[in-house]
Amino acid sequence: MKTELLNLIANEVLVYTLMAVVPLLWVIPFALFAVWWERKISAHMQDRLGPMLTGGWHGWAQTIADIAKLIQKEDIIPTAADRKLFVLAPYVVFVGSYAAYAAIPFAAAYVGAEINVGLFYIISISSLVVIGLLMAGWASNNKWSLYGSLRSAAQIISYEIPVALALLAAVMVAGTFDMQEINRLQSGSILDWFIFQKFPFLFLAGIIYFVASLAEVNRTPFDLPESESELVGGYHTEYGGMRFALLFLSEYANMFAVSAILVTLFFGGWGSPFGSFLSGAWYFDLGWFLLKSMVVIFVQMWLRWTLPRLRVDQLMYVGWKVLIPFSFVIILGIGAWVIAAGH
Repeated sequence: MKTELLNLIANEVLVYTLMAVVPLLWVIPFALFAVWWERKISAHMQDRLGPMLTGGWHGWAQTIADIAKLIQKEDIIPTAADRKLFVLAPYVVFVGSYAAYAAIPFAAAYVGAEINVGLFYIISISSLVVIGLLMAGWASNNKWSLYGSLRSAAQIISYEIPVALALLAAVMVAGTFDMQEINRLQSGSILDWFIFQKFPFLFLAGIIYFVASLAEVNRTPFDLPESESELVGGYHTEYGGMRFALLFLSEYANMFAVSAILVTLFFGGWGSPFGSFLSGAWYFDLGWFLLKSMVVIFVQMWLRWTLPRLRVDQLMYVGWKVLIPFSFVIILGIGAWVIAAGH
């Protein structure tokens, strides 16, 4: 009996370990691809010759060379830094980004943890990122790093409110926080996606979430925590080598996570836009999910090389005086619609 129990525990541990490793096997190659992809997008949009010519055919080897350089760099910690917090900060940032993947449904047959409060869990655990960024800025003992981390805290905390309200709008329609169940409720054709339901309320909620998510992941025009023109590199100015690589990896992991949430809640998740056509098998589900998420990421990159950076006061104005009031109007509108319609 004892042997059977130990074997059962060992099997459970093995299964959950493999399920936890699968997203990591996606995040690392995705980050490498996304760096190369972003360089190519900037090159085409702004006629940059560097990403076209260096690093072999279409610059494919440049990103690999950058990673090899970071791996070989000496691990330097500033003398005046708070050593323990400085070392710990990149791990806290990455854990906050990576842990969110546990509740993201990549396919009907695969979700790390199908819990009934999945969306609530994602919003909560991703808040660890701002703690890590504050740790990085404070521990660096560098005024530029400190400015960047304080900007990041103000920005992320402010924009978490419209993010939560926009997601709540979808939850009010779905009646559940379970990400997989929200996905199933949108199964069918493209017209069943929440972005087209309760028009125009959920459509506007999707736009608000996307805009606010750009601020959550420090993407242009909300990249003030990293604004190299004034803060050198912001909160990660003093980081190099693998610690910088971990912060960089976390940024792209965050980009995919917020895109995956948008796709799951508003664009049908792993569902095919053509109904039962090209759907059903796990590889079709996964393919649709990744394709939709990559389209959202392409728009994020597109905006980076199109829009100028906002000032701090403009950033706060957009968050508190534009997105949040509109979010409350959407919540009231959907609430009235649901009550009137009875569902």
